[in-house]
Amino acid sequence: MLSITSQYLARYRHHTAGDRSGALLPVTGAQRRFVLVRSLDPSGRPDVVPMFFAFPHDTIDPERLRSAARRLAARHTALRSRPVVVRGTPVLRVGEPDVCVTRPASAPGERPADTLRRALAAWDPQGPPLRLFLARDDEDRKEDILAVVLDHAVCDGRSLARIVEDLGAAYAEDAGAARFSPEETQAELVAYREAVLLQLAAEDRAETPEAVAYWADRLRALRAQAPPPRPDRVPDGTLPSGAAQAVLPAHDGGVPFPDLLDACRAAARALYGPGHVVPLGYPWGGRPAGAETVVGCFLNTVVFPATTGQDSAAGATADAWWDDLDRADAPFDAVVAGARSAGSGWTGSLDGLLTVDDDSRRPPLVLAGVEGREADVDGRQVRGPFAVSVTQGAEIRLRMVWDRAVLDDDTAHGAFDALTQALCPSERAVN
Repeated sequence: MLSITSQYLARYRHHTAGDRSGALLPVTGAQRRFVLVRSLDPSGRPDVVPMFFAFPHDTIDPERLRSAARRLAARHTALRSRPVVVRGTPVLRVGEPDVCVTRPASAPGERPADTLRRALAAWDPQGPPLRLFLARDDEDRKEDILAVVLDHAVCDGRSLARIVEDLGAAYAEDAGAARFSPEETQAELVAYREAVLLQLAAEDRAETPEAVAYWADRLRALRAQAPPPRPDRVPDGTLPSGAAQAVLPAHDGGVPFPDLLDACRAAARALYGPGHVVPLGYPWGGRPAGAETVVGCFLNTVVFPATTGQDSAAGATADAWWDDLDRADAPFDAVVAGARSAGSGWTGSLDGLLTVDDDSRRPPLVLAGVEGREADVDGRQVRGPFAVSVTQGAEIRLRMVWDRAVLDDDTAHGAFDALTQALCPSERAVN
């Protein structure tokens, strides 16, 4: 039987056989997941990745920034491509760079973070994949906040540093500088297409009957445990999501990933109770061997079955995780299909998500010599019941957000305390 990846490629090639423009590109397994999630959302809302940078008031030139953003999009095929579905087959449609810098109007007394929160809530799913929003502080005249926001289907965590660096470099160029030449644009498109095809080949090799059977057995007992969203849980005037954060002492060499998984298991137990096997996801992977380091979405979502009963025996999570990594390239949709074919009732929804960053890989955004301070804008809509982000470096920055339509604040704060205590028993969460 053909793998899901092979079936996808066959459909893609059939639908694009007469397309001489080369404007329709195949998508990776990671992109297929995001396109599917978007199609299941009643409003067609995509997953978006925002980065927020605070700059001294009135230091950003919006027109210069707009020109820089368009040159950035011209340099990276993914940033001028929109996810679309052609006769049931997801693809990227390549277009011209279409990036604008929006300056959303502030309501009386509204802070820049509030203005940006409103702007992102009104995100038009039919618009370009890269958008910039500049919220100015015209009252206190202290800091403006720039939001660089991307459709997750065109970027992953490993693309963000490149995007930040290239946007700063483009801003430093003469505003009238020419964009990529047609030859450079075509060469980058070819490199991007080749990287995606290499990724699909790697996914096809990983999607063996043995790997699918492994995941089917590993995930057989999974059941999504989060209650369904209830908008009435969120009173009028309350932000749609909650957040908590803490700063913990650094570990030599960083916290081992299995320990982070066990900490998320403790949070899941506090949220959903004991005696469950909860689906937690985390991104893993990278660009395929031999591919250019193009901007795009290549990281697979790997599923960790978090058992919320008694703590596992010492080393058990690490042993299982290493076994998982041997099959981590199997694409998410193939893993879900394998689990369901084995009798699991799991539909592919995740009850939690874990992301881990190294702060040495998070360069600041520098515009004309001015370094922006990375900022948080809490209260935005979030996808899924809860998400944990860990940034490791000279200290550990731990952050958790949750959907208030799914989880109440008291329960979520208790889960964050459990998460923090699992990582550093002597610390209390700072919410």
